[in-house]
Amino acid sequence: MKRILPLLYRTIGALLLPFILSSCSIFGDPTDIDATKGWQVERLYAEAEGRMTDKDYDNALYLYQLLESRFPNGKYATQAQLEIAYIHYKKQDPVSAVVAADRFIKLHPNHPNVDYAYYLKGLASFNERGIIEKYTGQEITDRDPKTLKLSFAALKELVERYPKSRYYKDATQRMVYLVNSLAQHEMHVARYYMKRTAYLAALNRSKYVLEYYPNSSSVEEALVVSVSAYDYMDLNDLKEDTLRILKTNYPQNPMVLGKVSEDERIWWKFWESLY
Repeated sequence: MKRILPLLYRTIGALLLPFILSSCSIFGDPTDIDATKGWQVERLYAEAEGRMTDKDYDNALYLYQLLESRFPNGKYATQAQLEIAYIHYKKQDPVSAVVAADRFIKLHPNHPNVDYAYYLKGLASFNERGIIEKYTGQEITDRDPKTLKLSFAALKELVERYPKSRYYKDATQRMVYLVNSLAQHEMHVARYYMKRTAYLAALNRSKYVLEYYPNSSSVEEALVVSVSAYDYMDLNDLKEDTLRILKTNYPQNPMVLGKVSEDERIWWKFWESLY
């Protein structure tokens, strides 16, 4: 029995070793045996697709990158470049996803699936906002809207260049959300300035919303803050003009209905209480 066990262990080890080495080599460690040596492009691509199906993104990424380095020309390499961008997106690596999408767009501006690269670029930046909020606890209106603007720009380019794209509808819906979020950010800053009696600064933020986000959900608030800022700065003509615009477009607003006394100069304080 003592002689049989060592022999059995050696036999099992010998049988398992090729599978262990093959599994390890997929990650591309220089010390590993390359299990893909001699594979043709079709086999590499099929294996990468299989890893994608299994959501094994690390190995899929390695295989697609290996494919592109070994076979840099042709349809498989082109598709691998697009898949690499998608994998970075799925791995929640927005920076790498945008870089990969940009690279695809630059290399293949007339590719039939280039609209997908624009979509991925916009989607990666769009989701980066969610990741930052998740780990920092910041609300979207509390921080630099740079990633929102990058996402909006990519999606806008998609819908303008490819109005018949299958991603057009989703892109436009995301753009509406982004516009509202960007406008909310501006109004968040405007409220900050109003609290600190920096009325001109608050007014500029409100005017920015009215000029650049006229279809956003923050227009009513921007008009209210503008009226308040003009009131505090004793710019009565401008205040009355803005109040007329508010009345025309938002006849049920408390200012318009007289539920807030102009004489008490609490326009801003009333609106602030709603937030």
